[in-house]
This record gives sequence, structure tokens and C-alpha cells, in this order.
Amino acid sequence: MEKYILIIGACGQIGTELTLTLRERYGNDKVIASDIREGSDSLMNSGPFEILDATNYDTLEEVVAYYDISEVYLMAAMLSATAEKFPMRAWNLNMNSLFNVLNLAKEKKINKIFWPSSIAVFGPNTPKDHTPQHTIMEPSTVYGISKQSGERWCEYYFKKFNVDVRSLRYPGLISWKTMPGGGTTDYAVEIYHKALSQGRYSCFLKKDTMLPMMFMDDAIRATLELMEADTKKIKVRSAYNLAAMSFDPAEMARSIQKHIPDFTIDYTPDFRQDIADSWPKSIDDSDAQKDWDWHPEFDLDRTTETMLENLKS
Repeated sequence: MEKYILIIGACGQIGTELTLTLRERYGNDKVIASDIREGSDSLMNSGPFEILDATNYDTLEEVVAYYDISEVYLMAAMLSATAEKFPMRAWNLNMNSLFNVLNLAKEKKINKIFWPSSIAVFGPNTPKDHTPQHTIMEPSTVYGISKQSGERWCEYYFKKFNVDVRSLRYPGLISWKTMPGGGTTDYAVEIYHKALSQGRYSCFLKKDTMLPMMFMDDAIRATLELMEADTKKIKVRSAYNLAAMSFDPAEMARSIQKHIPDFTIDYTPDFRQDIADSWPKSIDDSDAQKDWDWHPEFDLDRTTETMLENLKS
């Protein structure tokens, strides 16, 4: 039986690379990209694309029926920093889009869902070091509240209606292919662009703000490994902790200085500092390692080398 996949939010930082990877894997015509706006040339020219508002159930249902969709990757969301400026818009997008997709699966109109969670589900009372899979959450941001609520609904729909929904708590993500979209960890992408273009960077977080991070290639691979794993192996139906590396802006600057010795950094913390301070420093992802054999491939220095090499070219 042929599998047709719908990516919602395909033009975002993760969505763009996820769509192109899935098209390489399953065939361009089998992966339908969608978003509320058009994306990059590589995305638009490589396969089918639909303008789609995921908060509109009827329109979403029509697209699913038209393409005979069996799997949905729901990547549309308003991220942490932007969500603080537009809390109700963020809640509406982040929650209603999820309900629409969960209900399509409940009604057996799709078979499998990927929905991304985030380290934003954790809060100031969460253990900071090696944050466990099951722990105190109490998120203090609009984005974190929506992601924690989403996790509870995903698990509920799995237990109540046997909906095959799978999720990862993404750390901060670093990519050279697409710019980030309003998150608190955006500095870890901006810094490479500024290092090459200006030789200096003004960071919106303090120098010792340690956060969990991941190179995009690892995040995409983790997503596909989770989705392709046997159903019996998926023991966590809220969202799996996912980890690769943890570092602070000063460490990142030193990593860049190995390649650009004259690079300088200064620190002008803004409202995003409070968000970062509420998040963990490092993540325990032993459940993902045990259940579906997850292992990252990129550390900080390999990430820096790959980012600078590709951004230069």
C-alpha cells in the first residue's frame, strides 16, 4: 500500500529540511508540503505544495482526502520568543492545529502523526541537570504551556482512541539551510552568520547560559527513526526526551574562534534570558536510547565546522 505524507508547517526551520529528506526517502510526489505561505525554491520545486491553514479543520480534511494522506507531520507552531508577544494567537495555532490532526486520526482518516514537543515543557522547578523523562514541568512560557498541554492530549488520544501519535522534545536546533523562526535558542544559528559576515556577534543571552542543543541533521534523523520504529517499541506517548549536546554562548564562541580567531562576542541579555533560565541545562534521553536505539552524531565542534563550511559556500 502506497504511503502519502502531509507536512504541515513545511516552510519553517525544521519543516523545510524534513520535507526534503522525506521526499528523498519516499519520492517527491508522495510527500505533500503545506504552509500558510510559500517556501524556498527547493521546497516549492521538488514536489506538491498546498497553501493550508491547519487551524481550519474542513480545509485540512479536504487536503487529507484529496491526496489520500496516511501520515501527518504537524510542524506548524508559534515558537517561544514570538509566542510571548502574541499569547492567544500562539495558543490558537499550537493547540487547534493539534486537535484537528488528532481528530482526523481518531476518525481513522489518517494512520500516524508526528507532533514536535520541546524542552520548553520544563520550567524553573524542573531539575536542571540531566532532566529526566518524567519530572516536574510547570512551564512558565506560552509556548511551553501549549507544548505540555499538547503532550497530555497526545497521550490521551493514544490511550482513549488508539491514535498512533509520536513526539520528541526537541532541544535548540542548529541549521545552515534555514533561519530559525522566533525561538530562544536562535542565537546558536545567528552567531555563525554574524561570525562570517561581521566577525562579531551581540548575544541576547548571558555568556554562561547553558542549554541543550542539537544539529538539524540529528533532529531530522531522530524524527524519522521514531516514526519508522515498530509500534511496540514506542513506550512514551507524550514525548520523548531527546539530547545531543549542551553548551553556553561563550563555549560556542570559542568553538568558532578555532576557525575564525578574530571573532568576538558581547552579551546584551533581553527578555529571552528569563525564558532560557527556566529551561534545563542538559537532558537525560536514556528512554529514547533504550526504546528505539537513539544516538546523536554531532557534537559542538563538528556542528561549528559543518555550519561554517556550508555557510561560506
